[in-house]
Amino acid sequence: MPLSIRRYRPEDREDLYEICVRTGDNGADASSLYPDPRILPDIFVGPYLAQEPELAYVVADEAGRALGYVLGTADTRRFVARYLEEWLPAVAGRYPDDRDGRGHELRHPEAMLATGVDGYPAHLHIDLLPEAQGQGFGRELMRVFLAALRERAVPRVQLGMGAANHAARAFYDRLGFEELARPTPRLVVLGRTTAEDGLTARAGSGTSAPRR
Repeated sequence: MPLSIRRYRPEDREDLYEICVRTGDNGADASSLYPDPRILPDIFVGPYLAQEPELAYVVADEAGRALGYVLGTADTRRFVARYLEEWLPAVAGRYPDDRDGRGHELRHPEAMLATGVDGYPAHLHIDLLPEAQGQGFGRELMRVFLAALRERAVPRVQLGMGAANHAARAFYDRLGFEELARPTPRLVVLGRTTAEDGLTARAGSGTSAPRR
């Protein structure tokens, strides 16, 4: 089943929502963890597709179905402002304001501004289903995304990941990410420059990819 990387298309949206849920428990399926698991992509996918779809890329099969993605923002401060003004009013009513159900996280994107955002102004999310892993697509998605940031003169990028996701941490370490902060015991923030250093391997190299 040949796979390829391409830009996000609007018809990919539900595939990306599904991928986010299926990888939302430190790489495992989070479908059973929340009364409505769509809260995860409404935090980690939807607002990025609404604001900066040009920074979203997918791994797709021959039929066009997305099996993985990378997406994010070039400017976290701008993203948070628009999230609060445009995205949150449209989705907040679907979910209770509870910490265990992620409702509190949904309503407080300003937490993103507390982790070195001025030095690392961009941030990203990357997730791949098992059938797209182990073929170098994680590295290649990262290469493509960082190239897009360089075109926008963005010098550095950060990401948040579950502290318990050791496979993902190993992947990011190999790509040159360094630990910036641990805002909570469960969350680690990593960052790196947008330079292409360490990202030249092409898809098919066998490099494994993370699941959040």
